[in-house]
Amino acid sequence: MAEAFIVEAVRTPVGRRGGGLAAAHPADLGAHVLTALMERSGVDPAAVDDVVFGCLDAVGPQAGDIARTSWLAAGLPEEVPGVTVDRQCGSSQQALHFAAQAVLSGTQDLVVAGGTQNMSMIPIAFASRQAAEPLGLTEGPFAGSEGWRARYGDRPVNQFHGAQSIADKWGISRQEMEEFALRSHRRALRAADEGRFDRETVPHGDVVADEGPRRDTSLEKMAALPPVMDGGSITAACSSQVSDGAAALLLAGERAVRDHGLTPRARVHHLSVRGEDPIRMLSAPIPATAHALKKTGMTLDAIDLVEINEAFAPVVLAWLRETGADPERVNVNGGAIALGHPLGATGARLMTTLLHELERTGGRFGLQTMCEGGGQANVTVIERL
Repeated sequence: MAEAFIVEAVRTPVGRRGGGLAAAHPADLGAHVLTALMERSGVDPAAVDDVVFGCLDAVGPQAGDIARTSWLAAGLPEEVPGVTVDRQCGSSQQALHFAAQAVLSGTQDLVVAGGTQNMSMIPIAFASRQAAEPLGLTEGPFAGSEGWRARYGDRPVNQFHGAQSIADKWGISRQEMEEFALRSHRRALRAADEGRFDRETVPHGDVVADEGPRRDTSLEKMAALPPVMDGGSITAACSSQVSDGAAALLLAGERAVRDHGLTPRARVHHLSVRGEDPIRMLSAPIPATAHALKKTGMTLDAIDLVEINEAFAPVVLAWLRETGADPERVNVNGGAIALGHPLGATGARLMTTLLHELERTGGRFGLQTMCEGGGQANVTVIERL
């Protein structure tokens, strides 16, 4: 069978909302990691077959196929095309899937996957609000769809209701969520202090490290925050941070590895994506993980490290309960609660971190999954070489 290998992976530091990356054009953020990716890999950029990027809210500076724009903004060859993917928060994980599938099919040999997002510049869901208001619509892209209303009624569809419904369904207390959030910050700070992110991160101007982790946070400070919704338990403390950033990976087939003298760092072992309840929205990693394990014949005991996106604390806590995974193997360097969640880039950022941590610890298999709008979840399993 054909193989798809990860040859290189890089990311920017993740900038806090209004922070050091807030004024950076998202195409320039993408260009920054693409330049570093090509330099580190040593590959002739003209040999790249395609650039697949994730990005949400593709309006304004994020419109116009930002994968292509980022490549050109980096000064890279015009003959290399680009395409932009939107699978909501899983967009750049899906970009990796499309890139790997192209290589596995034998139709392409070298493909770049990644993502870019500037949420300081283009707030979350800005695209749907911008279009809905002139049309007199109120509730995002679903409003006005007779088919949607016939199937799901007028129940609210947003991430906060989804997160709260998970906390309620699995009986996850606010205290448990805040303890998880504090652990995320502490793990991220430990990783930064120990230099675990140094190899994977390409400083951008004055921003040399992730801006999100808070050294001064505490359970007492978290407990003082008001809930996002009346009567709820979800607060800003147990939610992912609005962020800016970009990440990119180079995938290669066996012929490209041979022809370009590359050294593969990991093999793509499994790719899948599943969906479930779009109203609860954020619990799809649970059935998606079960599906992936069944397809591969693996158990979680064989997985050395897991990266599951911390969109909200109950997403990960419910997944841990249902899968029985060892928390000490999950998000060992913190997650989006501490590090931030630049939507279209997070999937590639997670894989970049997962690859480097497998190499640091000597682990063999790593699994990545994340919740996505519409009640979906991608699962990627890689094997370190």
